Amino acid sequence: MSPLLVIAVATAYLLLLFAVAFYGDRRAAQGRSLIGNAWVYALSMAVYCTAWTYFGSIGRAATDGLWFLPIYLGPMLAMILGWMVVRKMIRIAKTYRITSIADFISSRYGKSPLLAGVVTLIMVVGIVPYIALQLKGIAVAYAVLTTPLGQPFPAPQSWWQDSTFYLALALAGFTIVFGARQLDSSERHEGMVAAIALESLVKLLAFVAVGVFVSFVLFNGVGDIFARAAAVPEMAGLLELGDDSRFAYAQWFTLTVLALLSVLLLPRQFQVMVVENVDERHLKRAVWVFPLYLLLINLFVLPIALGGMLYFGAQPGLVVHPETFVLALPLAEGWLWLVLLAFIGGFSAATGMVIVDGIAVSTMISNNLAAPLLLRLQGVLRRTLDFKRWLLQIRRGAIVLIMLLGYLYYYLAGDAYALMGIGLISFAAVAQFAPALFGGMYWKGGTRAGALSGLLLGFGLWCYTLMLPSLAKSGWLDDGFLLHGPWGIGWLKPEALFGLQGLDHLTHAFFWTMFFNVGAYVLVSLWRSPSAQEASQAVLFVDVFERTAATQPVFWRGRARLDDLLPLVPRILGPERAQAALADYARQRGVASVAQLPADAQLVQHVETLLAGAIGSASAHAMVASVVQADALDVADVLGILEESNRLRLHSQELEEKSRSLERATDELRAANEQLQSLDRHRDEFMSAVTHELRTPLTAIRAFSELMRDDPGLDAAQRQQFLGIIVAETERLSRLVNQVLDMAKIESGHADWQPSELDLAELLRQSCQTTAELLRDKGTELHLRLPDPAKPPLWVRADPDRLTQVMLNLLSNAAKFVPTPGGRIELRLQRRGGSAVVTVQDNGPGVSLADQQRVFERFRQSSDGQGRLRGTGLGLPISRQIIEHFGGRLWLHSAPGQGACFGFELPLCGAETGTAAAGTAQSAPEPEPGDRDHEPKNPADRR
Repeated sequence: MSPLLVIAVATAYLLLLFAVAFYGDRRAAQGRSLIGNAWVYALSMAVYCTAWTYFGSIGRAATDGLWFLPIYLGPMLAMILGWMVVRKMIRIAKTYRITSIADFISSRYGKSPLLAGVVTLIMVVGIVPYIALQLKGIAVAYAVLTTPLGQPFPAPQSWWQDSTFYLALALAGFTIVFGARQLDSSERHEGMVAAIALESLVKLLAFVAVGVFVSFVLFNGVGDIFARAAAVPEMAGLLELGDDSRFAYAQWFTLTVLALLSVLLLPRQFQVMVVENVDERHLKRAVWVFPLYLLLINLFVLPIALGGMLYFGAQPGLVVHPETFVLALPLAEGWLWLVLLAFIGGFSAATGMVIVDGIAVSTMISNNLAAPLLLRLQGVLRRTLDFKRWLLQIRRGAIVLIMLLGYLYYYLAGDAYALMGIGLISFAAVAQFAPALFGGMYWKGGTRAGALSGLLLGFGLWCYTLMLPSLAKSGWLDDGFLLHGPWGIGWLKPEALFGLQGLDHLTHAFFWTMFFNVGAYVLVSLWRSPSAQEASQAVLFVDVFERTAATQPVFWRGRARLDDLLPLVPRILGPERAQAALADYARQRGVASVAQLPADAQLVQHVETLLAGAIGSASAHAMVASVVQADALDVADVLGILEESNRLRLHSQELEEKSRSLERATDELRAANEQLQSLDRHRDEFMSAVTHELRTPLTAIRAFSELMRDDPGLDAAQRQQFLGIIVAETERLSRLVNQVLDMAKIESGHADWQPSELDLAELLRQSCQTTAELLRDKGTELHLRLPDPAKPPLWVRADPDRLTQVMLNLLSNAAKFVPTPGGRIELRLQRRGGSAVVTVQDNGPGVSLADQQRVFERFRQSSDGQGRLRGTGLGLPISRQIIEHFGGRLWLHSAPGQGACFGFELPLCGAETGTAAAGTAQSAPEPEPGDRDHEPKNPADRR
């Protein structure tokens, strides 16, 4: 493939990243954040998948089978099981404007500049091999595409002729443009994060595309690849981990733990996961999206590795390194578009890591190495320096320096190690931060001396047991000390230290570094109690969730002047941002302007926190200390401030609780008032309805009585008709009065209830006999369906007269609305669980959906389908209250045009409850297998 084509594609992709990053920054400037999305946050975390994932995992799978998995099992466990740790890291960083791991650790241990500088130096040395890994991955990919397949790669060139050198400079330029344009590192790099999220999608798509090509184009699926590999003795072992006697448990454990720690401690992971986090709630999605991403991108690692071995193994004389299979397989088949897509995927994996690590590590260098030196220089020169300009230039220079150091390591030692070997060296380096960082988050007894001792011992042993051997194996150091130990002292051999043998070199190094690191951290911390400043920071970190920003204790006492404090902020942040930040703080303190702010401890802390986001906690603390007069605090003072803060916090909580109680009481009073108003409206409506209902029959009675009085000559037939109407209206008036009185007694709780245990089937039979004459006159059929008489009766506890009242109301209502003739009513009784269920189904016009709840309102009369209102409108409300009084419920199911079904259920009593519970509880009333029709005794009732 033409080198110009490869370079053009890579350049076009970099321009695309520039465009995405520029668009993201422009959206942020408009107040429309592109990264304020949980999906973008989760995808940005996939910067963990670098050239190691893309090329190195396949190489590891081709030689060791499933041993590539621990590097991804660790991060999955970290996110799924340790997300609370990540959440606490985010909360601490946001609260105290922490911008890097060095800042995090130094801030926890008394804002120590020395500790910050040590962490920064360790990070620079430890991350250089990882950057070299990415450059090597890109260089190898370029060589595969521009060299005939199977031919050896061109011999290494001088650095000024090496395209990888210029690639490192190009990546440095991209990182400077979108990661070092402003000094305040606590401000999010929105364009950069958007570009990283896009890269994550690209590398996943490309890797899966190659996996699908290998599995389903070159072979007949993943199963076919595994079956063919199992048939080759040299490859069969790659499909298994080995039996218990041969399985290297210590190595598997070491790889998993290193990966778990690295996903939390690598500078790029801390940057995207903690510093660039927009909302803590985004972590909830990342907890499952990030592990899912790792699963998807590793699905085809083993198929590609085995497929490549099978494919190229069948072609004698064609030697292809397994780490290049992802490019070589589609290249061998002439799928050029897939080759370029795979190249872009690997390019994305490498460049994403380099860009983010460049930003993170350069921030550490400028804040923790350069800023303290500038402060000292300012004191020596006795004049004010332009900190913002100096630090920005140093940060940009540091980015270039990091890239060049990565290239130097790649140039000197890159060929001696596989990609995974280089990455593991960096993993072991950043793991040295774990005791100080995690210990500081959860143990208040950790001290600066303990953290410093542990870091120096752990890092020193890392250099001795991993870094120096890597240089010796590259030919840049004499390997005599590897074989025989320094000065011939065998027990000091770097890969068999103190005579410890039987472990691989990585597990051996991890054991000794962690042993001395953790041991020194704990023992030195226990040997000497924390200082006042260390104790105060320990409280702020360990108890970060227990206090809000308003109730955080301020561990500072002394004297300060506004004229000294306030000028510090624009010197670092610039005039516009400083003015906006201070004005916002003034509003929070309730003063009219910045000039009216009191020069108290809160202002000192706020200024220091603002500066910390730009130059780090240690440098900010030193800068503020240079313009204020702080009183020395001892541990007793810290405890006193903490106790006072706790009292204020408890008082605040009490006030909040009282406020909430007042709000609840106000809501309750408002609800009670609304209920009283509602009762008043209901009373007025009730009285109006009662008056209207009483007036109707009274008007009829009076009218017809006056007609008979005023017309003595009225014929007998007409008089008899009027008397019949008067009698009917009198009966209606009597029923209405009785129902109103009944409703009033029930609602007031003065109703006379006579409950007893009764056989519900017998009560239904009696109700049918009572309504038989009414149904016969209307030509309506009544079908009574009761349980099998051979089964135990269904006993309920209720007032028989009241329950009969309910049944008569339901049956008479059904009779009013069924067609004449042709009316049909079905009355059914059955058991459902521990309840007896009664339903009355008719074949009338049904009830519309809008009216199905209204029918239970008082005086709500229903139309019979011919525009006539029927009944008093009190029967159903009274029936519902009767049923509910005995622990049941009354309902209506109806579809317009398909009749109405009123039903109620009552709890069974006595032995029936146990019998029912032992039966099958059904979700809806269904007839039991033994149910049968029981027709009314009077045959005329079935006309």
